[in-house]
Amino acid sequence: MIPTAFIDDVLARTDIVEIVESRVTLKKTGQNYSGLCPFHQEKSPSFSVSQDKQFYYCFGCQASGSALTFLMELERLDFVSAVEVLASRLGLSVPDDKQRQSSEESQRRKLVLLQLEQAADFYRRQLRSHAQRDRAVDYLKNRGLSGTIARDFGLGFAPAGWDNLLKELAVSDAEVSLMVEAGLLIDQPEEKKRYDRFRDRIIFPIRDLRGRTIAFGGRVIGDGKPKYLNSPETSVFHKGRELYGLYEARKKQAKLHRILVVEGYMDVVALAQHGIHYAVATLGTATTLEHVERLYRQVSEIVFCFDGDQAGRNAAWKALLTLLPLLTDGRSASFLFLPDGEDPDSLIRAEGNQGFTQRLQQAETLVDWFFRKIQQDLNEKSIDVATISGKAALSKLAMSHLNNMQEGVFRHLMIEELAQKTGLDKARLEAVTAKYAAPVVGAHSVAEDHSDGPREVDEAVDLALTLLVLQPDLALEFSTSDYETLLDRSEDNLLAQIALRISADGLTSPGQIMGLFSNKDQQNRIRQAFDHKPLLGATELRDEFVGLVKRKLNRQQKQLKKLSIGGLLIKNPSELTESERQIVRQSFSSTSAKTSSDPESEPR
Repeated sequence: MIPTAFIDDVLARTDIVEIVESRVTLKKTGQNYSGLCPFHQEKSPSFSVSQDKQFYYCFGCQASGSALTFLMELERLDFVSAVEVLASRLGLSVPDDKQRQSSEESQRRKLVLLQLEQAADFYRRQLRSHAQRDRAVDYLKNRGLSGTIARDFGLGFAPAGWDNLLKELAVSDAEVSLMVEAGLLIDQPEEKKRYDRFRDRIIFPIRDLRGRTIAFGGRVIGDGKPKYLNSPETSVFHKGRELYGLYEARKKQAKLHRILVVEGYMDVVALAQHGIHYAVATLGTATTLEHVERLYRQVSEIVFCFDGDQAGRNAAWKALLTLLPLLTDGRSASFLFLPDGEDPDSLIRAEGNQGFTQRLQQAETLVDWFFRKIQQDLNEKSIDVATISGKAALSKLAMSHLNNMQEGVFRHLMIEELAQKTGLDKARLEAVTAKYAAPVVGAHSVAEDHSDGPREVDEAVDLALTLLVLQPDLALEFSTSDYETLLDRSEDNLLAQIALRISADGLTSPGQIMGLFSNKDQQNRIRQAFDHKPLLGATELRDEFVGLVKRKLNRQQKQLKKLSIGGLLIKNPSELTESERQIVRQSFSSTSAKTSSDPESEPR
């Protein structure tokens, strides 16, 4: 049996809304989410999901249960397989027979959380009573913060000194080990040194949606470096998923209407001080798919706030590309670019709530920023979008991104806007540029180079992977030896692995496929492929997949042939067999023919 503690831990770390929403379209209705029940036919939504209770219930057919039950019923998985799917999303492996005898891992995380909560309490007490507290209090007052805001965000103070927290919390070696694991201590075993990570800093507790302290951010008092210091990733803290201030925003307002995404802790706190209680910050990382998914489960409108310099605009573009696959009807996004040298903290203190709110109302819509950025990129390459060739380039570039969007009114409106800018008929535009589709199957794809070249191969892999996850029996279109050929290429490896496992084990469920891999990047790519909604029928899916794999096999065979010819060329001619000589002659013959037909190769 799987230990009950492990199952409890998996369910505690799983958000049922995320599980259900990847399979059912949900809409926020009050405290819960609703949609059409996947277990029976209905025209009006009677299916309700409670994020607080981590429970679903259908008022029509009375289906109910947890995230685990949902997977078992919807995908016809057995209990163990359903647990494996949920665990794989968290980067966990179901314990083997020996591991199943204990619940040490689960208990360990609970102890880490307890250690973090005790640390948060310690830092808060130092802000109230430590001999050096005046330095911290003066700093906060000079930034315009009140005691009420400091209390609401649980702000604290880490005094100067190497081991204040260590002395306070560590009474045994086991507790020292937990503090290191929680990121509270820095461990240098080679020098036999352990000391507090946060020293002489204002402390910002990072809390999850349940209000549990999972990490800290520290702002130095004075001119020390680094200016901001964050907790490392731990068993309970993953910065690509968490957002600072989201718990506080939900606690302040039962019903959020929009969320403002900013860069830093102080920005969030300063905005709250001036009455803007709906700001959150990414934790020293670019906006990820998980960030956006989490935000859209709370609100339908997101405003991104960036510096107006080049770095800020690059960050805004990456955020926009992350957004596109998740934009459905009813969701919106806009971008606020700040004047040079300003941040939300400085602006709200200078302009107040009214002035900053006016700026928010003038934020650039996603549509406007999307087309302005693309036109700027083309202009930088000296491409005039008023010319026929320029309009073609604009169409290709825009559609390569718009084809990542889900089918719906918003996507059609974006394409209509493109049609107006190019003067092309909308239907014709979609037909001509369909080949530029590039399904996003991993968070990494939106933050990488979008130039023509190596990414073209990656896009082909991503598309083939998406098709295979959506329709696993496509793997049977090719032999085992074909897929083994692709294993040697790093970009094709995941595709080949999945195809081989499907062929060998007869897998038919996307959920089963997700449970095959423990690597987080692989899991994310597979999950995003599963979430992609195809616009093609079964026959079209097959034809597309077969075409993609054939092209990749041909490319690999050509590469192998090149390698083979290279090996022949380094041999002594007298050692070549007649068939080998024929291969070499054919190679030189084809090369000469190509060269003679290429005008660029002629002497000048």
